[in-house]
Amino acid sequence: MDRLDRLEAESIYILREAYKKFGKLGMLWSVGKDSTVLVWLAKKAFFSHCPFPLIHVDTTYKIPEMILFRDKFVKEFDLNLIIHINRDALIKGVNPSIGKLECCNALKTEALHQVINNYNFEGLILGIRNDEEGSRSKERVFSERNKEFEWDYTNQPPELWNQFKTEFKKGSHIRIHPLLNWTEIDVWEYIKRENIPIIDLYFAKNGKRYRSLGCAPCTSPIISNSTTVEEIIHELKQTKESERNGRAQDKEDPYALQKLRAKGYM
Repeated sequence: MDRLDRLEAESIYILREAYKKFGKLGMLWSVGKDSTVLVWLAKKAFFSHCPFPLIHVDTTYKIPEMILFRDKFVKEFDLNLIIHINRDALIKGVNPSIGKLECCNALKTEALHQVINNYNFEGLILGIRNDEEGSRSKERVFSERNKEFEWDYTNQPPELWNQFKTEFKKGSHIRIHPLLNWTEIDVWEYIKRENIPIIDLYFAKNGKRYRSLGCAPCTSPIISNSTTVEEIIHELKQTKESERNGRAQDKEDPYALQKLRAKGYM
């Protein structure tokens, strides 16, 4: 088995363990490369059927192409999609101009809490990777939250030799991370191998492309001429720039994502 075979097998094992061990689960889908790979793996794990409803938290500030791709992908692969918007926050005037952290907390974190409560999800499956950002490197594959979905990143149990803790006290909320051990290059090499449909915002147009996707006012493209998956892989092997270099909230506060995730953000 090569590296991609091992990563795929581990992720499929994690997805099947989650399905067996926990009750009602949802799968977060941002429309980005990582969560789209996660959907692909779920279909592989369960013989072309994804047993988890996909959850798309729509801030209403997403790049328009993301919404078009979302709807096309869901129809093509016959997926169950939950779309949720924190309309109360929008009515109150929440938008990126009030501050990136405040906006993310209201339109993403609070919206996610609403989805969990509305659908009584015991846990969520996410496509995060530990190489993407510092706080994610503190995560575990099976990660416990309290009843308010808060994460204590200072108190994480060890996961040694792929021995995953799947027994948690009643009332806990669990986050499951099947891609935690993947790297950005792994994801792109897997997309190439599997020929996975990916939104074309990742491919260069007029000398720029998106490396990480988010809300339009808070996400900037990078300078790039990579128009194919092969060229993206080559580019990533040469670069020393952070994957989230185009995210405005990270520039506003270097610990932004850790603060948001401690409160229950994805």
